[in-house]
Amino acid sequence: MAKAEPAYQRMMQEVMQDHSTRKSLYVQIEKELGNEYRLVSFVTSSRPSVILETGDADMLEEALDNTDLEQKKLCLLLNSAGGDPLAAERIVRICRTFSPMGFDVIVPKMAKSAATMICMGADLIIMSRTSELGPIDPQILIFDDNGVPSHYQAAHEIIESYENLMKQATQSKGRIEPYLQQLGRFDARDIRRVRTSQVLSLRIAVNHLKQSMMKKKTAKAIENKIKLFTDPNAATVSHGRPIYHDAAVRCGLGVKVVDNKSGLWKNVWALYIRLNHVTNRTHLVKLIESTSDSFAAHQNI
Repeated sequence: MAKAEPAYQRMMQEVMQDHSTRKSLYVQIEKELGNEYRLVSFVTSSRPSVILETGDADMLEEALDNTDLEQKKLCLLLNSAGGDPLAAERIVRICRTFSPMGFDVIVPKMAKSAATMICMGADLIIMSRTSELGPIDPQILIFDDNGVPSHYQAAHEIIESYENLMKQATQSKGRIEPYLQQLGRFDARDIRRVRTSQVLSLRIAVNHLKQSMMKKKTAKAIENKIKLFTDPNAATVSHGRPIYHDAAVRCGLGVKVVDNKSGLWKNVWALYIRLNHVTNRTHLVKLIESTSDSFAAHQNI
């Protein structure tokens, strides 16, 4: 008679959503997608302090190196609020390097900011009607007067505030001291750094699309097509505002919409719920895994 698994061990696996409890979902999703795919998930916590970083690319590279992609195409299940654009650039290169047949992305709930930039480097974005992409305008970490990290602020808001104050100061016919006092809070070197971050994000997005979904378009044409993602004044206004599948299609992105009630999406959602539970309810804040492997980043909570 086979030895029964201890009840406590089973309970902990269920509560912690151990990798073994998710394996069957990877198998089912791969079958739904088609035998030509290998599914790898990359999910980060929604905690404000957790962002995509260049170090995450190392975990992904390790996972893909252990995944058989010789005759298979990578499908990356991606859920993240975003982070470093340079991390997004490296992640796309790694995906294309280890998956010679290209790669697609599934967005179970959201792939915002730098995660949207990863989607732009894919051949196809698989979304439901509730999946969210987002603007890619850079978010700048702001420090308080004591040099302690305080909050993130949109790059365009910093630039617009600076330019408006400069305009008011130079055109004022009265006292300019109030404007100069406010301008004193800005550092010209920081303004240059913010402008550079805007240019960098745009160039990475355009380069990704030039290699994937918009190969036949010029860089300028791509810039014009994706203004909804790059220019907050175009429509989104807020960095956190969702961009759904229909708007993404109008911008020229390659999108496949899957019915929320389909068998594929029910499995995708079931996997996401489990991964989201782990990254938001335990000390594990990032997970990169496949049927056979699971890599995690930790954070004290």
